[in-house]
This record gives sequence, structure tokens and C-alpha cells, in this order.
Amino acid sequence: MKIKRIAHLGIVVRDLDEALGFFTGGLPLNMTHTEDYQGMRIGFIPVGDSSIELLQDLSGSSAIKGYLDRNGEGIHHIAFEVEDIGEALAELKARGIRLIDETPRQGAHGMTIAFMHPKATHGILMELCEPTKDRH
Repeated sequence: MKIKRIAHLGIVVRDLDEALGFFTGGLPLNMTHTEDYQGMRIGFIPVGDSSIELLQDLSGSSAIKGYLDRNGEGIHHIAFEVEDIGEALAELKARGIRLIDETPRQGAHGMTIAFMHPKATHGILMELCEPTKDRH
């Protein structure tokens, strides 16, 4: 398995527009676009070769809602870009690493994604992602 880079940090926020005040007003960063995905609104902020994804719950039942209720705003996950996500998952599984997703699935921003279980990664939700071929 080859990890190419930290692709992004996922940060849960209560209000995307309010959070942007800090990230684009307080810090010298710019948001490129937003995307609605599985009950969330995601704001994409490039930082060098990586990015920050600001995640706001829209539906009241999205994947981040429980995290937000339990922990409040903060870093939700770290995503690593891999060269071949299928190969990476097979290797992790062979090493006995507990996975949330044993097969890759479609994620936001044209990525194929899979998550490792935080109980296997010292409490950190870790995502593997591979850009679709037209996003390289």
C-alpha cells in the first residue's frame, strides 16, 4: 500500500457560513466550492497539496450528526490518499486492521473512499481515498 499524501482533514462545524468567517476571514484561505453529500454540506478549502473539508449536518441524521452531538465542533477524520484503494483495503484487512468499509464506496468530491474503525487507529477516524481517474 502506498500512501501518497494527507488528502484532507474533515472538520465538523455547526454552521458552515459561520466557520468560513474564520477560515477565509481570519486565515488567508479560500473556499473553492461546496457540495451537498449524504445529508451534509461540505466546504472545500485547499491548503497546499491537501485541503480542509468543513462538514455541516443538513439533514439531522447525517454521518456527522452523532459526532457533533457528542463532541461538538472539531476534527472528525483524517484522510489519506492512496494509489489503489482496493489493494490498500486488502492489505489492511490482511494485517488485521478493523475496517468500517471492507469495500470502497463513492465519496464526495469525486473520490472513492473507505474508513478504518477508530478502535483500530488509536481513536482517530481514518479515511482512505482514491481520486477517480478523471480527477488526477
